[in-house]
Amino acid sequence: MGKVYYVSRNVGLGMLVLAVTALVTIIALSVAYDKARAENGGEPGDAAASGTSAPARSPTPSAPEEPWDHYRLPDALLPVTYNVTLWPRLKPDASGLYVFTGRSAVVIRCVKETDLIIIHSNKLNLTGPHGHHAALSGLGEAIAPAIQRSWLVVETQYLVIQLHGRLAAGASYVLSTEFKGELADDLEGFYRSEYTEGGVTKVVATSQMQATYARKTFPCFDEPAMKAVFNITVIHEPNTIALSNGMETDDLIDGEPVRVTTFEPTMRMSSYLLAFIVSDFDSIKSTMNNGLLIRIWARRKAIEDKQGNYALNITGSILQFYESYYNATYPLSKSDQIALPDFHAGAMENWGLITYRETALLFDPIMSSTGNKERITTVISHELAHMWFGNLVTMKWWNDLWLNEGFASYVEYLGADHAEPTWSMKDQIILHEVHKVFAMDSLASSHPLSRGEEEVNTPAQISGMFNSISYSKGAAVLRMLSEFLTEPVFAKGLSSYLNMFAYSNTVYRDLWDHLQQAVESTPGVHIPHTVHDIMNRWVLQMGFPVVTIDTRTGSITQKHFLLDPNSVVNEPSQFNYTWFVPIKWTKTGVEQQQYWLLQETGMRVSGEDWVLANTNVAGYFRVNYDLDNWNRLLSQLNTDHQGMINRAQIIDDAFNLARAKLINITLALKTTKYLSKERLYIPWKTALINFNYFILMFDRTEVYGALQTYLKKQIQPLFEHFRTITANWTNIPSGHNDQYNQINAIAVACSMGVQGCRELIKSWYSKWMENPHHNPIHPNLKSTVYCTAIAFGGVEEWDFAWRMFKNATLASEASRLRAALACTKAPWLLNRYLEYTLDPTKIRKQDATSTIGYIAKNTVGMPLTWNFVRARWKYLFEEYGQGSFSFFGLINGITTRFSTEFELQELKQFKEDNLHVGFGSGIMALEQAIEKTKANIQWVAENKVHVMNWLTEESR
Repeated sequence: MGKVYYVSRNVGLGMLVLAVTALVTIIALSVAYDKARAENGGEPGDAAASGTSAPARSPTPSAPEEPWDHYRLPDALLPVTYNVTLWPRLKPDASGLYVFTGRSAVVIRCVKETDLIIIHSNKLNLTGPHGHHAALSGLGEAIAPAIQRSWLVVETQYLVIQLHGRLAAGASYVLSTEFKGELADDLEGFYRSEYTEGGVTKVVATSQMQATYARKTFPCFDEPAMKAVFNITVIHEPNTIALSNGMETDDLIDGEPVRVTTFEPTMRMSSYLLAFIVSDFDSIKSTMNNGLLIRIWARRKAIEDKQGNYALNITGSILQFYESYYNATYPLSKSDQIALPDFHAGAMENWGLITYRETALLFDPIMSSTGNKERITTVISHELAHMWFGNLVTMKWWNDLWLNEGFASYVEYLGADHAEPTWSMKDQIILHEVHKVFAMDSLASSHPLSRGEEEVNTPAQISGMFNSISYSKGAAVLRMLSEFLTEPVFAKGLSSYLNMFAYSNTVYRDLWDHLQQAVESTPGVHIPHTVHDIMNRWVLQMGFPVVTIDTRTGSITQKHFLLDPNSVVNEPSQFNYTWFVPIKWTKTGVEQQQYWLLQETGMRVSGEDWVLANTNVAGYFRVNYDLDNWNRLLSQLNTDHQGMINRAQIIDDAFNLARAKLINITLALKTTKYLSKERLYIPWKTALINFNYFILMFDRTEVYGALQTYLKKQIQPLFEHFRTITANWTNIPSGHNDQYNQINAIAVACSMGVQGCRELIKSWYSKWMENPHHNPIHPNLKSTVYCTAIAFGGVEEWDFAWRMFKNATLASEASRLRAALACTKAPWLLNRYLEYTLDPTKIRKQDATSTIGYIAKNTVGMPLTWNFVRARWKYLFEEYGQGSFSFFGLINGITTRFSTEFELQELKQFKEDNLHVGFGSGIMALEQAIEKTKANIQWVAENKVHVMNWLTEESR
């Protein structure tokens, strides 16, 4: 067990008094705040709104001089417990603002003498006694020095309190604050979500604290290592329910039109895991054998339509799996999961109260697709994995975010596989994590999994860590580690790690220690170096190797893989970009003994034998071969493809090796000649992802015609296969992955002009237009059908989809239609749709940037979107982007087709023109867009003629 802090009897009594008096105080606070605001002309967050103003000298983040100029908290004080009372107003005040008021008392322990208290506070109006922002008192025999002055620092988001004397090391104090903030619709901190049900607009007060937004809700030590126990009270209207991390107890106050809900104290935890929600939602619940209460909360109509039932059915099973896998009991008394109409992320792992987008939690058995069901399963599995890895044990600082997110992104597939064992979920990780992140990690502008603490300071830098490196590379590397240690040894080390550091914080080295102990205590398990030596190379340097095997000589070499081999890597590596590489391999289909590069040598074959390395893509690397072995692999693919595993990997490696100029582009294209005989989903999906790069580069050139002809020839047999096994499209395949491949078959066939495909789609969509209350399209096929019908239709088809979107009561259906509306080829419709993204009454704020991204994917929409974003960057950034994780995807999506010198210069100019505005979490995406555009220009110049000639020849 890690250290746990307990509240003394005196502190507990003090907090009880605070809770009892909170209601009166907060009512008075509303009046005090309005008076202060009128006198000072300030809004929430203005330093001048109350109390002493900040010193005239502005902070200098580039060369901090004072403690409050640093983005990291000093180490003199530690929070022990908080007592927080919040009162959100679900109706606007006289000025039209939605607000919340509150009171907080935090018990702080002084570990180093100091005459300064620095605590996070952002966009809060603080009103305290004697003109100060806060009050300070001592606990026990400690005597609190008087407050000399206090001020707010906007840049570093601090409340700074200068004392007349010094706090004594070892003593404890109580810092009390009263505050008021705006319950805005910005999806950050304590915020407002609105929805319409039964013709009535309803308001929800909800929260998103990760990564740096708890400080927008109440003054707090808002860093992950500053763990504390939180005692929460929420005041709200009697006809609403209040939820938080702990189990609730309700009280009505006599004579007052409010309800007061208190919550059991939290475990010792980080501020970013807090959650508070006030709504009139309904729930369904179940109780596990051990007494754990599980509840699913959502809009009343959604619960009435049984959209929460699937989530409820699988949650208990996944929790039990993790308890067994981690060998650690779930430590809370309940597990709430709630679907919110407005939510920026997909979901958030608040301990005991997980918040979700509706699309990630709600499933309709009639209207939802197989893909919707899988997403709900994996997201629930991901968030529940965090209850231990992230919540119970938390990374010390955001530079190690991958410890949280990479781990959850790996084991989510194990939890999902346990919940749905027929889905082959463990195979999906190759597509969704490994292949996906290879693309980003093969850029010179990538970054290591674990960065130096000094590199991650500002809120924007912290937000920038929430990218596919932290999530997907983290998952891929941990999966590789689990593979070479074996899953039982991996789980044994995890259990030891979690139990040792429960309720505490760690760095990645602590995990290596416990995995190494598991290796040493398990007979028969041997690795050539320590876990530290092996894994530090994967964690502390960016990128990954391409392993080149020469089967003629047996030599095996490695090299840092870069998509553009001419790009300059500015990040030095203490390991010179070499790795200890675990290689599983087969010889002519027969599994061989695992090989460690940097440890052994030799993979020589002769005659007809062929070598295939990195079986099941267990390792995080690409593989190249001598030309003879490549030809033997191609021969095997074309004669007996089913006798070769890893078909997806051969295709993905070949195309990317060609982009990096390590093999000829025609060799990569040859790996797809056998596809007319392929029926499995993962190889087909991999091929289509790689062909998508060709489409992006060539769909505005003459090469596209030849590409269409070739793909039409390859997809036709798959289209006919699914037409046959579905009895002319009257049912769907039984296999989970076959259902996905049916979607591939129809989408590509229609796009490439296979006879009968577009007519089929049009007939389905027309029948729906004739009877909007009866949709004949199977949920699995809706995304493809909607997009295709709108692409080849006109304004009538678009307007119909828009009406259906606005009337949709199921979030996943609305999401499908929102994406499909971007498929039209009419520029005026696309421009109109772009304007809709700026109107929250048409497109929710949470969906604005992804909708712009959908339009950018459209060949016709790309230049329109680029012009739109450039013209409105300042507005978009200030409204949606400063703390948003979605700006990485927005910039990446808009620039994905850029492949001309003119587009490169426009991109550089865009960066130059908006340096004063900023790019927030999108700054890395912008750097990568410039790098990728340069590589695209060069690739097109070198390969366009070769690709055209090959496709033309093969299409005859």
